[in-house]
Amino acid sequence: MSEQESANRSSIWQRRLQMYIDRAKEAPVTSVEGKLVQMVGLTMEATGCQAPIGARCRVVGQDETEVEAEVVGFGADKLYLMPTGDLRGILPNARVIPTGRVYEAPVGDALLGRVLDGAGKPLDGKGPIITLERRPIYGKTINPLSRKPISEPLDVGVRSINALLTVGRGQRMGLFAGSGVGKSVLLGMMTKFTEADVIVVGLIGERGREVKEFIQNILGEEGLSRSVVVAAPADSPPLLRLHGAALTTTIAEYFRDQGNNVLLLMDSLTRYAQAQREIALAIGEPPATRGYPPSVFAKLPQLVERAGNGDEGKGSITAFYTVLAEGDDQQDPIADAARAILDGHVVLTRRLAEAGHYPAIDIEASISRVMAEITSQDHQACARRFKQIYSTYQQNQDLINVGAYARGSDPRIDEAIAMHPQLMMFLQQSMHDAFDYPSSLQVLLGFMQQQQPQKKAQPAPAKG
Repeated sequence: MSEQESANRSSIWQRRLQMYIDRAKEAPVTSVEGKLVQMVGLTMEATGCQAPIGARCRVVGQDETEVEAEVVGFGADKLYLMPTGDLRGILPNARVIPTGRVYEAPVGDALLGRVLDGAGKPLDGKGPIITLERRPIYGKTINPLSRKPISEPLDVGVRSINALLTVGRGQRMGLFAGSGVGKSVLLGMMTKFTEADVIVVGLIGERGREVKEFIQNILGEEGLSRSVVVAAPADSPPLLRLHGAALTTTIAEYFRDQGNNVLLLMDSLTRYAQAQREIALAIGEPPATRGYPPSVFAKLPQLVERAGNGDEGKGSITAFYTVLAEGDDQQDPIADAARAILDGHVVLTRRLAEAGHYPAIDIEASISRVMAEITSQDHQACARRFKQIYSTYQQNQDLINVGAYARGSDPRIDEAIAMHPQLMMFLQQSMHDAFDYPSSLQVLLGFMQQQQPQKKAQPAPAKG
């Protein structure tokens, strides 16, 4: 037998072997079925089968009614499952079939311009989404020493943020606000104006009405063409809301790994925490801080830490998470925990919103923790001086309004009164107007450097 014939036969056997390996991978996983013995609220208890935490199971009723569920806990001889769909039609002793798989996200360029639900299924009626790759929705952690440092500013199109709370590419920021003070509008402004290759939006636990409004009124056709929207509204099961947030982050990670600069917007982190609270309390975890079990505070950093810059040679994820401060309480447990794990926060106040001041950003209470590393010293000095003058006016506003302050009593207050109209005009912006980073910085430097306090002339030394 010649060497050529031997090589051909070897190639044939290799192809056959690979074909058998591929068939073996596609074969259904043999598993032991269990049965549903109890359901309280949304928590299902199954006996007679075993599956790891996070595994997918099928719950099949007598009339072949089927719903998917995930293993969220276990006892001595029980599995605790939480459904991802409607449980109507499921009867006692329904079959519980472990699938041997975990929940995965379809990833690929085919997602651009599409709207998905929390399970990764299309909501937009544009047909099935065909991708070549799937990834587990809970991802993997990045070695902190492998991350690229945040080294350049990101233009978000909002003048007050660009100039006074400069955001870096790869930073994770929180938008903290009570209900109805404009956080969704501010999020929409940044969606339209921020420089990014891909935008990934997660609408988690919010009103279903806002989904279509966000897509039509804020993104528009042009914005949607470079975006992926994941919607898991308030009427979705709590597990589907958790999956929606994880799915959003997984899609953003995929595009980051392709070298893109990704803008990740999630509305809201609070609803994500509330969904985890519902699940944890349902399976018997004891409440700790204001009714939130400990697992809630463990889940938050696991989600947030997946955003940010990737390894060297890869792209970035700049993330904005809205945080609902219930009752305008900035010490709410979720707001407090989010403030500790994020790289900065923008606080919106009802006082400014009620006065018609938009965006209602409280400059005194807001901060960007990487601003000092990505801006010049002149920029930092002007931003500090802006805040000092603004704060001086706010501290003495009551005296000024009632006429109890006499001009000339304090030069700092006199300066704050004179500059107050300019400061307020700088901080306000229409939702339809964009101010890029260079122009925002130019305006700030222009009128703040003109107001620099003059140094007093030092007296000449006496001649001996």
